[in-house]
Amino acid sequence: MRFVLCALICLSMAVSTQAADKKKGQMDDEVKKATAKSLEWLASKQNTDGSWGDSRYPNNTAITGFALMAFMSQGHVPNQGKYGPEVAKGTRFLLASAREGDGYLIGTRMGNMYCHGMATLCLTQLFGMTGDEDVKKTLKKAVDLIVKCQSADGGWRYEPQPTGSDISVTIMQVMALRGAKDSGLHLPDKTMKKALEYINSCYDANSGGYTYQPYNRAPGFARTAAGICVLKLVGEYDKNIDKSIDYMKKNMEFPREHFFYGHYYACHAMYQIGGKDWEDYYTMIKKKFLTSQQTDGSWSRTMEAQSAGPVYQTSIAILALSVPADYLPIFQR
Repeated sequence: MRFVLCALICLSMAVSTQAADKKKGQMDDEVKKATAKSLEWLASKQNTDGSWGDSRYPNNTAITGFALMAFMSQGHVPNQGKYGPEVAKGTRFLLASAREGDGYLIGTRMGNMYCHGMATLCLTQLFGMTGDEDVKKTLKKAVDLIVKCQSADGGWRYEPQPTGSDISVTIMQVMALRGAKDSGLHLPDKTMKKALEYINSCYDANSGGYTYQPYNRAPGFARTAAGICVLKLVGEYDKNIDKSIDYMKKNMEFPREHFFYGHYYACHAMYQIGGKDWEDYYTMIKKKFLTSQQTDGSWSRTMEAQSAGPVYQTSIAILALSVPADYLPIFQR
């Protein structure tokens, strides 16, 4: 009897393991082919110091963070997977970019809290997927900086000082804080509570959208996608979110600005929403990205008024297309 029970337990564990393995990489062949080509292109654009960036934003920690997460979204981590060496080199760049003393992740080139937030989020995913203690050490200082420079109204602005807020920079910090908490780092409860109060102050009741700042009553697709994304990730939302989702869905296909930035958050948000909303969204964005990919594998043709360049655009397209693979902790339901 014991032998039979042990055999059944082992069989159950094997089936569970196979199911978990099968869950990874649930992308169709068309998406796999497209993203394989784009990852190859992205790897070819890595700078000698391990960073990524374009002429406008060279050696940029935010763009490097986006690029690294694109590789990690398909299971490539430092020294593991086809692009393990590139991810390891990029990780070393981010760790070396931390300013001595306060851990500000902007390196020696131009940068701000937007860059710091994105780089910090990337480190949370690296630590969550690898448990690397060197990453944890740098990550801890980066998170402490975010906590210390939160403004009185609960938000953040471009400089690491508690002197102002806007929803874009704020949500980037909240994403990083959420990633840090998920990876096991301690955060003061009041930090997230105050941040959510600021985000909610940017809600426009008339449209259901979110505005750049509370006194700026012009909602937008990208800001609304970001707001929904964060509220879904932290599980703090009320019935107003349904109106916000409707606003986002009505404005996502042809936004006038911030197309890639908006869909970086929209793919997060819609995956958390799930069901038919997610299926319809993924069908739409898959078609949009696959038909606009260039022959070299990149997304170098801009679809927005302003862009941080093809590395940034390609990284976000890969992230959106790779959501079903379910590798990145921050994407998982």
